[in-house]
Amino acid sequence: MLLDFHSEIYSWIRGGLFVLFLYNFLIYFQNKNKLYLYYSLYLLAFTIYLTKHVASQAFMPFFNYLNFAIQFFAYSAYLSFARELLDTRKLLAKWDRFFVIGNKSLIFIGLFFIFIQATMGYEFQEKVFTILAPILTLFALFVYYQVVTTIKDVFSTYFIIGSLVYVIFANISFLEIIVGPEMFINNGVQPMFFVYLGTFLQCIIFSIIIGFIYNRLEQKSTNAEIRLVNKLKEIEELKMITLQSQMNPHFLFNSLNSINNFVLKNEVEKASDYITKFSKLIRAILNSSSTPVSFLSEELEILALYVKMEQMRITGGFNYNVIIDESLVLDEIKVPPMFLQPFIENSIWHGIMKKEGDKSINLTLLTENDMVLCTIVDNGIGINKSQELQISQKKKFYGTKTTEDRIKMLYQNSAVSINIEDICEGETTGTKVTIKFPIK
Repeated sequence: MLLDFHSEIYSWIRGGLFVLFLYNFLIYFQNKNKLYLYYSLYLLAFTIYLTKHVASQAFMPFFNYLNFAIQFFAYSAYLSFARELLDTRKLLAKWDRFFVIGNKSLIFIGLFFIFIQATMGYEFQEKVFTILAPILTLFALFVYYQVVTTIKDVFSTYFIIGSLVYVIFANISFLEIIVGPEMFINNGVQPMFFVYLGTFLQCIIFSIIIGFIYNRLEQKSTNAEIRLVNKLKEIEELKMITLQSQMNPHFLFNSLNSINNFVLKNEVEKASDYITKFSKLIRAILNSSSTPVSFLSEELEILALYVKMEQMRITGGFNYNVIIDESLVLDEIKVPPMFLQPFIENSIWHGIMKKEGDKSINLTLLTENDMVLCTIVDNGIGINKSQELQISQKKKFYGTKTTEDRIKMLYQNSAVSINIEDICEGETTGTKVTIKFPIK
């Protein structure tokens, strides 16, 4: 069986090499990684080289020209494959330029063998190959030594093992030129069987390496995507913190102005009480400003403290009522810090401040189809009347637009909505703000 090149074992090896060539060549066209290109060219060259054993006599002149030349072309592709696989440009920078020279030399030698066939014949090719083969083996061993002593990873180890397997078996077949083919044939095997076997085993090992590399690249790609998502998340968080920092100075200015008014009016107790509440609120704001989100329970506590301060500033005060759906778990719902404060501030200073009589603000938190439905209703003069009195629309809508951006940024959800409407039913006036965002 091992004497007939048409037998199944030889056919399977040739077919396997060709299939591997097609597979890696197609992968190269998909990802443009030169590793696959050089490996596929190496496989193609050896497939052509081994095909000569089953080619018809009509093609023998062609193979006489290509028999030795194609081997050197294969070794050139192999060396290029090794440079890509082992990243010798970086890990073996000192020797890489010699590998480049060796690569070009192999191509030149391959062309030189074609010239020899054209001018001197096949027998002279054999004589030249007999001289060059040991030199080529020594060069390969030198490269393997540099790899083993310099590059310490599993890929280089497998590469050296696969390469040595081929070198050993190829040199066994090379003995045919020295001792003749009879020794092999008398033992029931073709001399070229060892080249077949070495090439087959080497390609299995190299395919395993490429599989490992593909998995590593996939893992790197996945890790890169995760890092990108995290970076994008950090950017979004920074945007939210920036928006938040734009809101806080506006509120702080008003609070300091109120303290100043208490002092000017000589209302010492009110000033002291206001400063106490103000310091607590500042502490809470500073604690929340370091993160882009807070829990709804914390937000409501800060909001209650803010409302108490505003009730002190407004003559006669106002009523502030909060209704919360019992099904809402406030400690699990995340919201942007201080996201309700601008709406309450608008209700106070652009609504109930301009109204005579009882003043009230009602905050309601309900659930609606996995959404939080938050409504803020005041009995002030309403949006339309506020605009007629030329109250700063820019000031009012700045806070609301910023808050909407922050909520949408946090949830990345188009279902988030904020709606502001004027209430005008007979003698009833006011403003209603509806905020809807996901529970999770």
